[in-house]
Amino acid sequence: MKRTTISLIAVAAALAAVTGVASVTAPEAPTKTEAKAPERMPVERSSLVCPAPSSSELAETDYTSFTPAGAAGEAKEGSAELTASAAALADPKKTDGKKTDTKTSKTAKKPDPGKPLLALKEPGKPVAAKESGADAPALVGAATGRLAPGWTAQQTTKVTAGGARGLLGVSCTAPGTDFWFPGASLAKERQDYVHLTNPDDTAAVADIELYGKDGALKTTLNDGIPVPAGSSVPVLLSTLTSERAADVTVHVTTRSGRVGAVVRAADDAVGSDWIAASADPAGTAVLPGIPADATSVQLVAFAPGEADADLKIQLAGPGGRITPAGHETLHVKSGMTASVDLADVTKGEAGSLILSPSQAGRATPVVAGLRVVRGKGDDKEVAFIPATAPVGARATAADNRAKGSVLSLTAPGAAAQVKVTASAGTEGGAQTVKTFTVKAGTTLAVPPPVPDGLKGSYALTVETESGGPVHASRTLELPEDGIPMFTVQTLPDDRGTVAVPQAEQDLSVLDD
Repeated sequence: MKRTTISLIAVAAALAAVTGVASVTAPEAPTKTEAKAPERMPVERSSLVCPAPSSSELAETDYTSFTPAGAAGEAKEGSAELTASAAALADPKKTDGKKTDTKTSKTAKKPDPGKPLLALKEPGKPVAAKESGADAPALVGAATGRLAPGWTAQQTTKVTAGGARGLLGVSCTAPGTDFWFPGASLAKERQDYVHLTNPDDTAAVADIELYGKDGALKTTLNDGIPVPAGSSVPVLLSTLTSERAADVTVHVTTRSGRVGAVVRAADDAVGSDWIAASADPAGTAVLPGIPADATSVQLVAFAPGEADADLKIQLAGPGGRITPAGHETLHVKSGMTASVDLADVTKGEAGSLILSPSQAGRATPVVAGLRVVRGKGDDKEVAFIPATAPVGARATAADNRAKGSVLSLTAPGAAAQVKVTASAGTEGGAQTVKTFTVKAGTTLAVPPPVPDGLKGSYALTVETESGGPVHASRTLELPEDGIPMFTVQTLPDDRGTVAVPQAEQDLSVLDD
């Protein structure tokens, strides 16, 4: 064999060996992996604000604060406190721009700046406090650690006489930057205030826009409304415009900072209550919890986008959906407020209103609210029900009593099963749990479970266990001298958890 041939064979063998080593030691080609869904973790901090309850010396206000048990994850410590706003600490006798007479005031006392009105100690057990008269302050507060997930608070005020007569209930509000309130009014018989409360350490600036049946109303508000740090500012709607409109949609936004916003409506003929913000604009809307004995129901809707909305109106009752005779649809022009009087639409059976596009595939976002009246003659009372988001994982109504509470559960699509937990009482009692099944397209209105051995008030927590989305509300009835006083609070998801994306360390980003 020639030397040249031997050399070529040796080179070939050497190359084969090198190639073999390379095939063994070379890194594997990267493989595609499916992205994992973000894990939901309990929130570590929650903020709430409560408006000043009333300008009446006859007002009696109950505050309740609550965090559901078993929602804190690994957190072992935490706090949840509500304290008087900075404005109340500066001058507790100013309410809605008016000063009360210190000689006749039953509670002309200045709040203690170092002491919270409500301080929650542990999950699963609510705490309560009472205030009397016109000096009860707006409250600001925060919850941390194990008390933050699902933290809820409510103020319930009863006024037995005067222009503000009624039962006024409101869930304390998480601060934000954008709120819609269909159902407010500039009518002569109405006195509607927007309460803006700033929980932060820096000032906020808010804008208020008003929309009637013909579009935007001209207002005197050009530079925004300053809301000092930690303070609450009530704004009478009629001072913002010279125009009068029976049905108005109020839009609150902030130029800087954030606020909690809610509207207090008072009607000389039918009493007063709070109007909570509607759910975000959407093509469909569910307004749950119209009482069976409602004598008047008025629907108010607004289309904030550039397109008109054509809505199908349906009532979901205990037996399914029906269409109110003569009120099958509602046309809502872009940028204008539309309303329809549904009279006694429930006909003796509790129900919920469902708005959906008249034509499939042509959904236009809307916001909506109901004005509901119970009683007759001079013995009438009003409450407001906004469109609300589903219960989701969990929702809570903080203030419930042994008698007079009604829980409304609506499954607009598929049937659902929900677990309802009645907490321990503020002064005693043991937690109890009950499960309900809600048939598709129906509303189930039931007395909620009551804690064993209840003393004081208690919290009600609703959790979706299976099936489709559920929308819920809680009606609280506290009659007074023949007047069927009541208030309705919706139960949207408490946002006690937040999605946390999973992340992995990748040192390759450091390579050149």
